[in-house]
Amino acid sequence: MRCRQAPHTAPPQALRVLGLVSTLSGIAASGMILASVLITCQMIFVRAVLGRSTLWQTEAVIYLMIAATLLGLPYVQKLRGHVGVDLVPHLLPVPARRVLAVVVTLATIAMIGTMLWYSWEFFYTAWHRNWKSESVWAFPLWITYLSMPLGFGLYLLQLVGDLWMAIFAPTEVMPEPHPERSPD
Repeated sequence: MRCRQAPHTAPPQALRVLGLVSTLSGIAASGMILASVLITCQMIFVRAVLGRSTLWQTEAVIYLMIAATLLGLPYVQKLRGHVGVDLVPHLLPVPARRVLAVVVTLATIAMIGTMLWYSWEFFYTAWHRNWKSESVWAFPLWITYLSMPLGFGLYLLQLVGDLWMAIFAPTEVMPEPHPERSPD
């Protein structure tokens, strides 16, 4: 979480570990995007240059991009990169900004908790019933669907860390709504 750090104040160890997990999740997501680009290039070469058909490439790119989107959620949250309206928080004094951050984060936690619950059911059903894609590749869908509870679960953990910061962090380390637009 990017925040203004006072020299004597550091976030608790659990939040530092959570930040590392979110960063690793972002690295995994960027690796999936890179793999998607490389597979797309390979697919174009096979079709255009070799004149052959492709069996698995389009499906793999779709699955990788979905997984990258979901696994990138905690990293984007850590960087405060999600779309947000920050006019009101910038106009509020710090105590009111803290209350607003807690309310918004709790609402987001409720929504993502619901998404986590249903995505886990979806993953478990695909795994339990051994669902496979309907293509020639017949890829096991539980692998693809695993990115949903994993991504939402990691996002939920990052939100809990943000909630902790909103409630307990000293004023001097309160995260800015959008640090790239801060006057610092």
